Amino acid sequence: MNRKSGLFQFFAYTFLSLFAIINVVPLFWMVVNSFKREQEYAADPFSFPKVLQFSNYAKAWEVANMNVYFLNSLIVTFVSLLVTVLLGALAAYFLSRFKFKLQGMTYGLFLLGMLVPIHATLIPIFLIMQKLHLLDTYWSLILPYTAFHLSLTVFILEGFMRGFPKDLEESGVMDGAGVYRIFWSIILPITRPALATVIILNFIYNWNEYLFALVLITSTELKTLPLGLANFVGIETASLTLQMAALTIALIPILIFYLLLQKQLVNGMTAGAVKG
Repeated sequence: MNRKSGLFQFFAYTFLSLFAIINVVPLFWMVVNSFKREQEYAADPFSFPKVLQFSNYAKAWEVANMNVYFLNSLIVTFVSLLVTVLLGALAAYFLSRFKFKLQGMTYGLFLLGMLVPIHATLIPIFLIMQKLHLLDTYWSLILPYTAFHLSLTVFILEGFMRGFPKDLEESGVMDGAGVYRIFWSIILPITRPALATVIILNFIYNWNEYLFALVLITSTELKTLPLGLANFVGIETASLTLQMAALTIALIPILIFYLLLQKQLVNGMTAGAVKG
């Protein structure tokens, strides 16, 4: 049994290591090539730069108009993230800790939302936003992003909260705390691992989403970073090093966010899988 377990671990770690290398190597060379001169990249894409060209980043920032697009992405991403996590945590709390009629159906509706192809709703959402006069506004992205990720957020948080002992609420009630006080002061703090999971997943999707932003946003001053990068390709198609510098800039917030929440992310996903 121990031998089989050892072989399984060996093959599992080997597969995961190869998978990690396949994903990391392209990112590594993207960063390396972002510091090259165009002539160096054309001569050998897999060589290291002789002199680091930090000016590529300054030029990429200027050419791609990133000061506007970066700020727009921050606004849309963080507002959507805040609303999704807040509503999802409240919904998960009531679904996991209270018994009421149609509880199973309500939870099933959230699960059903995970099965809907997101981009299949693009045309209906466009028509709805047009009727509400929300096209070409931040809300035309914030509302769909929130709706699409609410199901996954509730699914992860509900599975995590369901495993909490009832003694937590009982001790809070004995101290005179109400339902919302128990939620904010007791349940939410110990849900941090699961919260980290949904925060990083929502952040990555909102930050990278392209198609809805392309269809629902037309004003240059409201475009998000993925649209700015797409425009960048059209402006500086021949300058691959500048494109890689722009992509590296767009990657930095995701890396920072992941590194800050990495430990909590792994704990949350593991706990959610076991308790859910």
